[in-house]
Amino acid sequence: MNGTDEASTDRGEPEATYGEAETDGGERSQAHTIRLELIDEPGQLLATLGPIAENGGNLLSIFHERGNLTPRGRIPVEVDLECPPERFDAIVDALRDRGVNVIQAGAERYGEEITILLTGHLIDSDLSDTLRRVERCTDASVVDFSLSAPRGTDDASSARLRLAARSGRTETALATVREVAGEKDLHVIEPLTEGSA
Repeated sequence: MNGTDEASTDRGEPEATYGEAETDGGERSQAHTIRLELIDEPGQLLATLGPIAENGGNLLSIFHERGNLTPRGRIPVEVDLECPPERFDAIVDALRDRGVNVIQAGAERYGEEITILLTGHLIDSDLSDTLRRVERCTDASVVDFSLSAPRGTDDASSARLRLAARSGRTETALATVREVAGEKDLHVIEPLTEGSA
């Protein structure tokens, strides 16, 4: 042995230490878990795997909770993968860029929840775009949403959003909501704090 953390095989080739896979580039891989919410449509799971492979991730397992919907009517999916630690953030960012709702990534957990109300012409100002832009905020995820439009889509409506935010990053998430609401002339009533996990 030469004092490094690699053992030699009988052919003199280095062998990766137990518990850590080695990539073709010699980088050490580590196991990571990503928890996602997917829309219940054909091809969604397959489309999610693309950004993982494209950014150097190796799939270990998928737990697809088909019979258990999230509060927003989506399917929770847990993906175990391995990749070098420096590639993990790129995988998570690529998933978010494709519109995938990442609930948990690796050791990252959203430790704070806040509930806010949006009022105004939510439907006319493109409600889907509003939610998409809030979800692109890397500091929070929309975990529950409800809309009330008692006078129809042509009048003002209100929406309740429950956001799960990273610990200490609630204000950043709220700033994103305020910015989007300001551009669309919506009113924000904030926050109804639900406590820390």
